[in-house]
Amino acid sequence: MADNPGKRKLNAKEPKPKAVIPKCPKVLQGEARSEWRRMAKKLHGLGLLSEIDGAALTTYCLTWARLVDAEEKLREHGTVIISPNGYPMQSPYLGIATKATEQLVRVLVEFGMTPSSRARVQVPNAPAAASDPTFERFFGASGGA
Repeated sequence: MADNPGKRKLNAKEPKPKAVIPKCPKVLQGEARSEWRRMAKKLHGLGLLSEIDGAALTTYCLTWARLVDAEEKLREHGTVIISPNGYPMQSPYLGIATKATEQLVRVLVEFGMTPSSRARVQVPNAPAAASDPTFERFFGASGGA
């Protein structure tokens, strides 16, 4: 069984939502919005994004932006700062970055965006990205980056 290496029972009644790029929510700004545009195109092209995946992708993009922001602050201020009492202490941005990284990995796995999770993803028929009118509207007919 090449299509089912784990020999688990397959769900013949698995829902198959329409493979389209969901509309980017207004809550996403700056880095999060840029990440949506970058990843929505890639995930759709792989057949891993559907009309009901907007919340998961939004979570990924918000978490990504939080991580990027925290890492920028860490570069600016360092991992150890001086407290108001004059003692060295861990930067609060280190905790934010660590938590965002943990959350990000969980969302990445959901979309098969880590090497080990990708090995478990099966996509029967990836959509022809260039033939999707929504894809063309956002990314052009060629789908170029």
